[in-house]
Parts: sequence; C-alpha cells; structure tokens
Amino acid sequence: MIRLFWRDITLAFRSGGGFGLGLGFFLILVTLVPFGVGPNAEMLSAIAPGILWVGALLACLLSLDRIFALDFEDGSLDLLATAPIPLEGVVAMKAFAHWITTGLPLVIAAPALGLLLHLDSAAYRWLIVTLLIGTPALSFIGAFGAALTVGLKRGGLLLSLLVLPLYIPTLIFGAEVVRRGAGGFLVGTPLAMQAGITLGAVALLPFAAAAAIRVALR
Repeated sequence: MIRLFWRDITLAFRSGGGFGLGLGFFLILVTLVPFGVGPNAEMLSAIAPGILWVGALLACLLSLDRIFALDFEDGSLDLLATAPIPLEGVVAMKAFAHWITTGLPLVIAAPALGLLLHLDSAAYRWLIVTLLIGTPALSFIGAFGAALTVGLKRGGLLLSLLVLPLYIPTLIFGAEVVRRGAGGFLVGTPLAMQAGITLGAVALLPFAAAAAIRVALR
C-alpha cells in the first residue's frame, strides 16, 4: 500500500499531471477574475469565497481521469485487482495520493491567491479549514467517478458530468463557511455538514469504486 502511494506521488510530480496542472489552472482562474469583473475591491471581496472554491473544485477535476487510466492502459490495474491486497485499499491510497498532489497544493496556495480577490482577513482561516476538510472529499468522489469510467474511450467528459453534481454540496458548504466567517457569523452548521460529506466519502466510496473497477475488468 505504501509503495503504491509513493509510486502515484512520484508519477504525478514527474508528469506534472497532478501538481502542476491543477495548481496552474487554479492560479490562472483566480488571476483572470479581476480582469473579468473589474477592480472593484468590494465586489471582489464579496465573490472571493465562491471563486476560490470553484477554482479549487475545477482544479481537482482536471486530473481525475489519471487516477486509474494509466494503470488500466499498462495492465497494472489488473494486477492490483488480483493482488492479495484489498482493492478498496488500493482505491483509498490512489485517492489520497491524488489529494496530496492536487488538493493539498491548492490549500497552500489559496491564501496567497485570496489577496488578489481582496478576501476579508477574517475569512482566511476558514478558507484554509474548509479546503483542508473539503478537498479530500473531492478526491474520493473523483476516484469513484474515475472508477465508473475506467476503460472507456474519451471518458473524461463523462467523468466530469458524473462527478460535478456530486461536488456541489461540498462547494456550497465550503463557500458558505468562508462567507459566514468573513461576516463574523456562526459557521458550525455548514462546517459540520461539509465534514460529514468528507467522512462519508472516505468511508464508503472506496468500496463503491472497487466494485465498479471489478465490473470494468470483467
């Protein structure tokens, strides 16, 4: 399991498909927003939580098809499915590796990019907290979607259509926590809902994804 994790980390950094692609897209999106909506600081501050969360969501989406596609193409996925290790554990390790190479860099970069959008100073800690809690759910939900589309030609568009509706609750609660934090309001309810989504995704989706992979490999 640990070797599989480090293998995926190494491949992501070598190819740039996880770390470089997601982080670059996040940077470009946030940088372009002020040019599109204007330099009005109050307007940018109001939309900053939503923009940062949408950017993080789309950045995670870019590299989802790489979670299983490369292993399927070179036959490694068949070996992993017949190995004496649980396939559910393989899925969890791959999803966790995706988060390390895609989600975690976004968490680190988000506060700096928040400056470009004049994010309220009181919202920074909640931005970091929600991204730390919510981005693992994006990776595990994405791993489930990638498992459903593994082996399909040009499955990237189908993967996006399957995963985006499942991402919406995490997006809503994450942005709401940041907005409430910026306004000094209580954030307990949306934060608890977001944490519940992440815990449910981590606990259940590796089993669903493993079942989908077994069907695809038959």
